[in-house]
Amino acid sequence: MADPEVKNEASPIGEEDVAMEDIAEAPTATPDPPKPKEEVRLEDLFADSDSDEEFPASSRPPAAKNGNSQDSQPEASSPPMTVPPLPSDIMDMKASDPEIMRTFYQRLFPWRYLFQWLNHSPDPSTDFGHREFAFTLQNDAYLRYQSFPTHDLYVFSPLLLYRTQRSSILMAPLCLHSLRKDILRLMPSRFEIGPIYTLNPRDRKSNPKSFRPSQKELCFDIDLTDYDSIRTCCSAASICRKCWSFMTMAIKVLDSSLREDFGFKHILWVYSGRRGAHAWVCDRSARSLDDPKRRAIAGYLEVIKGGSQTGKKVNLWRPLHPHLVRSLEILKPHFQEDVLAVQNPWSGSQDAEKLLRLLPDAALNESLRRKWDYAPGRSSVSKWNDIDSVAKSSGGGGSRKLDTRTLLEAKQDVVLEYSYPRLDIEVSKKLNHLLKSPFVVHPGTGRVCVPIDTKELEEFDPLGVPTVQELIREIDEWEPPGNSRHDSDREDHGNGKANGSGTAAKPIQDWEKTSLKPYIEHFRYFVAGLMKDERGKHKEKDGQVRPKREREEATVPGSDAMEF
Repeated sequence: MADPEVKNEASPIGEEDVAMEDIAEAPTATPDPPKPKEEVRLEDLFADSDSDEEFPASSRPPAAKNGNSQDSQPEASSPPMTVPPLPSDIMDMKASDPEIMRTFYQRLFPWRYLFQWLNHSPDPSTDFGHREFAFTLQNDAYLRYQSFPTHDLYVFSPLLLYRTQRSSILMAPLCLHSLRKDILRLMPSRFEIGPIYTLNPRDRKSNPKSFRPSQKELCFDIDLTDYDSIRTCCSAASICRKCWSFMTMAIKVLDSSLREDFGFKHILWVYSGRRGAHAWVCDRSARSLDDPKRRAIAGYLEVIKGGSQTGKKVNLWRPLHPHLVRSLEILKPHFQEDVLAVQNPWSGSQDAEKLLRLLPDAALNESLRRKWDYAPGRSSVSKWNDIDSVAKSSGGGGSRKLDTRTLLEAKQDVVLEYSYPRLDIEVSKKLNHLLKSPFVVHPGTGRVCVPIDTKELEEFDPLGVPTVQELIREIDEWEPPGNSRHDSDREDHGNGKANGSGTAAKPIQDWEKTSLKPYIEHFRYFVAGLMKDERGKHKEKDGQVRPKREREEATVPGSDAMEF
């Protein structure tokens, strides 16, 4: 059951709200002379070397130089985050183990970038506050209509300053519902992202007539189980590098069409953690599409129609649409190499019959059948080439002339049926459809749902995506760069230690110590580009110039500037 919403109201601070230092009582009744009050400035409370990440990285304590503890790093202005100990048998634990999940969400999940991605700005807004989240709990309970004003555990307000009996200044946090807080409390096996609503989803019952979805990314879902009728290497939930080539083809075709035919720019592809991929089209124009327009785009991209019992799944009007002409040019090399040579889909006689049923001429089919029965070991590459050779030599085997144009169109349909993307079209049709969040852990495989860089699409290996157990082990095994004292004086060891120039180096975050680093960096770069575009649109709409600090933060794609 969802927690009641906590209002953003500051209550008067009480004695139990302030952590006071222990004061040792003097053995005598004579009090110590009063000490002069020391003026404390707000800027002195925070070290310049503090990380601007919302959660400090766990790092090894700095070693003392020459055995002198005075040479070690000065005490931080605030106590470090308490990190749970790593179990010694981490690789033997299940990915869904609460200890594993808690460690992952505390130390590795990119909360800030997820917030900025869904909020389209570093400052909290209704784009995030009215967004629906759904949790699948460990007992398979499903919680919908969860919403949060922010991702962070607390929002620290510089306006709420309290003075204690020792004249120290405290910055009071506003305790709010937050995505991270509820994730760590409920520890779901996964969570999904839904639309932005006109009202806060937690208040939907108070005004049901006005509660409706208003925005959501245009999403696409591709699953390799839909390719079971044409892939020969694996089936069901199993995948390998051979059949992942179908996903590579699908991403190439869809990404090209979404960019060239519809003008979308911000398309995030995410590995589903086992056997599929999701596309999130994040442009403002895509997020604002209503259901009829979403159905129209989905229908435009849907070519493969019919279930496993359907014979011919591709039926197209001629001449072909430019989108299909472009798709054929993309798919032809993959069809020859990845489908015919690797999958060899027509090696058996029954499989070859599937091909013959897709050809239009009965006489040609009979000639091909006799040829293949005589040489049953012919490969799919040879059988595909036999279609043209038999058609030219015998005119199809009949007295009438074979219609070469019809045969060419039939072969185009075969290429599309065996290589064109197979979409779960229902995911794309409706505004209120929820989809699994990036960077969650697949409970079955333990692999993280990482973004896919389309610039390195051919190199992406789904079986090489790190598991959550591997990531936690990598944190434990991480060693600071450089082993000599000379190196240690110049390089950042992940603890904020001053470098050779005397300036404080930025601490290394835990995700930077693992193989998750390139995926989070890709996501960060994607989010920075999206926010830059959003700020430009706001500027054009409002006719206002952004503040200097906001402009500076927008210029660096990987900016880590604090949003609060």
